[in-house]
Amino acid sequence: MKRKVCFSFIGLLLLATGCSQAEGKEPVFASFHSQMALDHHGAKAPVVLDVLLMNELSGENEKIRLNDYGYWPGRELDTAALADLAGGFAEAIDTPMKNPRLMTDGTFLPGEPRVILSEQEFVEKLSSIAPLEADVVMPIYLTEPNVTEEELKEKKTEEVASFTTYFDSSVAGRTENIRLSADAIHGTVLGPGDTFSFNHEVGERTVERGYKEAKEIVNKEFVMGIGGGICQTSSTLFNAVDQAGLSIVERFTHSREIGYVPTGRDATVSWGGPDFRFSNPFDEPIWIQTSVEGGAITVSVYVFTS
Repeated sequence: MKRKVCFSFIGLLLLATGCSQAEGKEPVFASFHSQMALDHHGAKAPVVLDVLLMNELSGENEKIRLNDYGYWPGRELDTAALADLAGGFAEAIDTPMKNPRLMTDGTFLPGEPRVILSEQEFVEKLSSIAPLEADVVMPIYLTEPNVTEEELKEKKTEEVASFTTYFDSSVAGRTENIRLSADAIHGTVLGPGDTFSFNHEVGERTVERGYKEAKEIVNKEFVMGIGGGICQTSSTLFNAVDQAGLSIVERFTHSREIGYVPTGRDATVSWGGPDFRFSNPFDEPIWIQTSVEGGAITVSVYVFTS
């Protein structure tokens, strides 16, 4: 007697793939859904979604495959992975604001706007992307400096504070480090409400940037390190801006006495570590000048007046 064998549509799919229903049920259903699901227009839902990220500031675009971040019809995106992606782009895009600099000879160095990628908005845009959408404008924002070269040219300057410390100029490495770091902050202009960061303005202290090996304090001990001596620049700056009445935002002291300023009047800094930051609480811009001559470094603070 012949037996009648009936195959369901799903059963045929399972046989075609060589899987039992128990083994193949979940992946076959996922594949069937992703390839055959229809939207309300009757079009197939996309299985692969490539997105073009457009940087309208630089004009550079980058393509990503959203499937790498959990995209699949009916599933939620991996927001943690998208946050990591946003962080990587932000690291390359974000640029701090730079106000114009006024040099001693009266010339100006142009300012630069602050540039930031809104990481939260970036993640939200990709998380809510439409099924057939392929282009996303990256949420990049610019903030222009709140003082301009034209504005400063119309004002006069008045010195409100000055502070000098001394060092042994025969120690070549330390002397060069003090000079380089002082040059990096010379001419700085801070508009009302602006915040100054020593680490940002001076930058990383490396051999490639000209910094030398000299003694520095680490865990209460004197050790040799690249950039040793720049804390004399930051400490001299602290005493000048404190005397001028600026608002101290962040300051750390050394783990032992340093000698060139009174006890507790120092400001230690290190790249990736302690910073010295202060802000301008006045209604007018301020101007910072530095000079290194012989064995002395002087920091002077001026206020712009109408």
